[in-house]
Amino acid sequence: MNWRPMVAILAGASLSACALAPMQGQPGTAHAQSAVAYRHRPHYRLTVSDVVKISVWHNKSLSETVPVRPDGRVSMPLIGAVAAAGHTPSRVAREIQAKLSYYVRDPQVTVIVKKVSDDSYKDRVRITGAVEHQISVNYEPGMTVLDAVLDAGGINSFAAPNDTEIHRRVGNREKVLHVRLGSILHDGRLGTDYPLKPGDVVTIPQRLF
Repeated sequence: MNWRPMVAILAGASLSACALAPMQGQPGTAHAQSAVAYRHRPHYRLTVSDVVKISVWHNKSLSETVPVRPDGRVSMPLIGAVAAAGHTPSRVAREIQAKLSYYVRDPQVTVIVKKVSDDSYKDRVRITGAVEHQISVNYEPGMTVLDAVLDAGGINSFAAPNDTEIHRRVGNREKVLHVRLGSILHDGRLGTDYPLKPGDVVTIPQRLF
């Protein structure tokens, strides 16, 4: 009996199973997983307001759960913004891994789609980066940058508050407003405590050491 065709069929089945159900918690090349919707769409491309969990193997301080900003990027400690919208999670994982390699030895990165963008989230405000709790909150009329940051528990000890940005979608383009959050928090200078709008993403970067 010729076993070669049978071996080829079994090998192909094994590879397909691995692609559909990646091994959990095992380091290796950068890879991606997802929520139910993504598992049925292995070539899913991220869009603005999708929420992704970025995990760096054995490095919790670099692991983040963040939305895709209106400019199509995600924010990461050390490396800043990384392009995400229009790319698959696996490609984003590889890009993050490549950039982190300048700071971390042999980083292993996983990107998981936690939530797919939905119209019900279009009026929310997101606060990401160096805050105590990265959050997504319902927009309230009159809400300012300071309100949003306080809702997020304030900045953490790694923040570079005067480099804070608001990312806002205006038609088909993205607008960035620069906020001197440190001056707001420490000096009471409210000149850049801008009113927020639905869909805004407030990003507080981590300072470079």
